[in-house]
Amino acid sequence: MKFRTLLGCLVAGVVASGSALAADPIVIKFSHVVAPDTPKGKAAEMFKKLAEERTKGAVKVEVYPNSQLYKDKEEMEALQLGAVQMLAPSLAKFGPLGVKEFEVFDLPYIFPSKEVLRAVTDGPVGQGLLKKLETKGIRGLAYWDNGFKVLSANKPIKTPADLKGVKLRIQSSKVLDAQMRALAALPQSMAFSEVYQALQTGVVDGTENPPSNMYTQKMHEVQKHATVTNHGYLGYAVIVNKKFWDGLPTDTRAVLEGAMNEASRFANAIAQQENDDALAAMKASGKTEFYQPTKEELEAWRKALLPVHAEMEGRVGKDIIQAVYAEAAKLGFKN
Repeated sequence: MKFRTLLGCLVAGVVASGSALAADPIVIKFSHVVAPDTPKGKAAEMFKKLAEERTKGAVKVEVYPNSQLYKDKEEMEALQLGAVQMLAPSLAKFGPLGVKEFEVFDLPYIFPSKEVLRAVTDGPVGQGLLKKLETKGIRGLAYWDNGFKVLSANKPIKTPADLKGVKLRIQSSKVLDAQMRALAALPQSMAFSEVYQALQTGVVDGTENPPSNMYTQKMHEVQKHATVTNHGYLGYAVIVNKKFWDGLPTDTRAVLEGAMNEASRFANAIAQQENDDALAAMKASGKTEFYQPTKEELEAWRKALLPVHAEMEGRVGKDIIQAVYAEAAKLGFKN
């Protein structure tokens, strides 16, 4: 009798243990370097919500914003090692990884409109670039918008000549470095999480960012002037550790792909409004004086920066630059 009772308890314990193991969720650590109230931050939270709801808790997404886990240069290695499963790095991050073609997105004035940008990311050019990441152990899932960049500094910058000798923070990108040197500025590569303090202490004089990043990181509190040049684009690629992604149950992966598609539509729909709102809020604060260049002044910025396209052909690839030009031409734009 005692033996049967003991056996029953053991069986019950094994069943309970097996049930607990079966109930353990698949955890996706999603790390990024910007604030939760940016377009990327909100899209990450949307993906978390959809993924957890649609898998009925079988997947748990842990979002870590503001470089809580890793800084810019650390996060890609962490993904490849499997320390995190998902990132949404800026497109400039893939050049240092060895996929230099991604730096086409950094070229100044390469995208004359959001329609051209979307034709590139959603078409064969953008999808082909994501495919190139697979040799690095990375699966590319989607492109997320942020927006076009403004230049900021502690002096008025109405013309390209005003940036001569100005120390400007950039992401680690050969194209962005060449862009700033074309303006006779002094580019300083630096992690995003360090920019506010660097501006505050004078380590750098200024930077370039979409308004949403500038506002949520409070850079307008330590920059006296900004110019709405819209000279460059900042977007992101949502990526996952390929081994992890390929190892998911097929049905779970399909549900997550659907959640990512919806989160991506959300991200790209809100990006422009978020930037418009951020720009309005910074103007209203009165801490940074924003300058809107005239049509003639914008043409001067374009003239100063377009030579970077030819200069970077050997690095980025003439064929991919021409492919972007071709998409622009289909929509009636000329470079």
